[in-house]
Amino acid sequence: MKDTISALLQGALDSLKQQGIVPADLRPDIKVDPTRDKSHGDYATNLALMLAKPARRKPRDLAESLVAALPASNAVSRVEIAGPGFVNFFAATDAAAQVVRQVLDAGDAFGRSLTGQGHKVQVEFVSANPTGPLHVGHGRGAAIGDCICRLLEATGYGVTREFYYNDAGAQITNLALSVQARVKGIDPGEDAWPADGYRGGYIIDVANAYLAGETVDADDRHVTAKGDPDDHQAIQEFAVAYLRREQDLDLRAFGVEFDVYFLESSLYEDGKVEATVERLIDAGHTYEAENALWLRTTDFGDDKDRVMRKSDGSYTYFLPDVAYHLDKWQRGFTTVVNEQGADHHSTVTRVRAGLQALELGIPRGWPDYVLHQMVMVTRSGVEVKLSKRAGSYVTIRDLIDEVGCDATRFFLSARKADSQLTFDIDLARSQSNDNPVYYVQYAHARVCSMLRKAESDGMPFAHETAMENLARLEEAQEKALMNRLARYPEVVGRAAGAREPQQVAQYLLDLAADFHTCYNAVKVMVDDSELRNARLALGLATRQVLRNGLDLMGVGAPEEM
Repeated sequence: MKDTISALLQGALDSLKQQGIVPADLRPDIKVDPTRDKSHGDYATNLALMLAKPARRKPRDLAESLVAALPASNAVSRVEIAGPGFVNFFAATDAAAQVVRQVLDAGDAFGRSLTGQGHKVQVEFVSANPTGPLHVGHGRGAAIGDCICRLLEATGYGVTREFYYNDAGAQITNLALSVQARVKGIDPGEDAWPADGYRGGYIIDVANAYLAGETVDADDRHVTAKGDPDDHQAIQEFAVAYLRREQDLDLRAFGVEFDVYFLESSLYEDGKVEATVERLIDAGHTYEAENALWLRTTDFGDDKDRVMRKSDGSYTYFLPDVAYHLDKWQRGFTTVVNEQGADHHSTVTRVRAGLQALELGIPRGWPDYVLHQMVMVTRSGVEVKLSKRAGSYVTIRDLIDEVGCDATRFFLSARKADSQLTFDIDLARSQSNDNPVYYVQYAHARVCSMLRKAESDGMPFAHETAMENLARLEEAQEKALMNRLARYPEVVGRAAGAREPQQVAQYLLDLAADFHTCYNAVKVMVDDSELRNARLALGLATRQVLRNGLDLMGVGAPEEM
């Protein structure tokens, strides 16, 4: 319907150009939006207000000319002018109802498109250090990142999901020292405990597994513990593999999988860090000062230059990040989305500056970033800070165990990434309309229940009868629900383009609200079989779109609740 109205307006605009009412060279962006107040129609446009100044006419006079020039269409029942020059369109019932047919014909494909034309996109998300269980912040990144991937796939992009393991550096050394201390029976608080050691209970699990000679299969590695308390390197290899496996199990429990696991250590082993340094030196954007090697990142928008190689010969953390993203570019990913915590904000400018300094034709502003804010977990109105498993933070597994995967995923991705999030465990567990995921899932289950009742009462859904009588869906609540269904493809496209899964979540809440309102106001199981089947078809279409949207969120669509 929105496309139909846009086409009608374009036809009217062409006519006004021919009449000389508006300049022939005008190419306005015709905007058609759903109205908030249905007494003002189903859709509205401000085109007359946009054209008024260049046409040197009053907006309302121009609106009257636009309406007069609109091509005839059975899709629109009437058109009204409101306020200073808004044009409101009322959709014909038969035209509005055709979305029911479209949804049922398309099924799981409704809302999907080929916009991306198979263009390759890499999405990097989670990318946690393999030093402990995934915390709730990682969980938010996992939920948002996976939803972004699903949205991009739904709009025709070829998506690669990637996890970057920071398996090199001081944090890995501290992990190995912590496990080694536990292996030797040293507890936190004792003099021999590492100064920056990890204290969570999971360290004891790793130490016990190492002493028991267990074997760990994790992604690309197969490690058997030596059990030697003095072999630091063996302990490190086993600990990293053990925790990589634990993180992988966390992610599987969360319904998240990756195509590529990239190791930071491989950048050093393959000489890519050194090659990046040499490239930057050759490009003339480095200098020596204070026994360190610096990069002139100020040439590319940074607030100050950055050290690449410290006086002791070690590299700062942003250099391997530049090398890693160079590797992404060389793998052919001209579009890259990094979903990371807001604490990575300062690295965005540095990494982009480093990539520009390579002078390899990498576009400014590449890669894209989606940064999420922190999550606070509460129970009974009190913040929850501790986990039996991790010791000092709430893990994603804690939340899944408490409220289930569906509620966890929906809650973590239903707010805009750059907004702080309070995860209310009590709300997520409740079976009430205040619980957003329950509210949406219940709408889906309610349709299923309605269809089961029709079957049990000897009045099963008759598709052909329904399709012949869609024009009988005339109630205001039915029309509002159909208009909501029609907006779904646009929501998917907009959410994918903006990398904002919460747009889908909000749409699902609105769709569920429209359905519940319609269900309570309009009786479905009437004696009139033609009307009953048309209304059952509307329910089926709603169920389908709810299922499609929930799938984009990685959330199930239960048939009973």
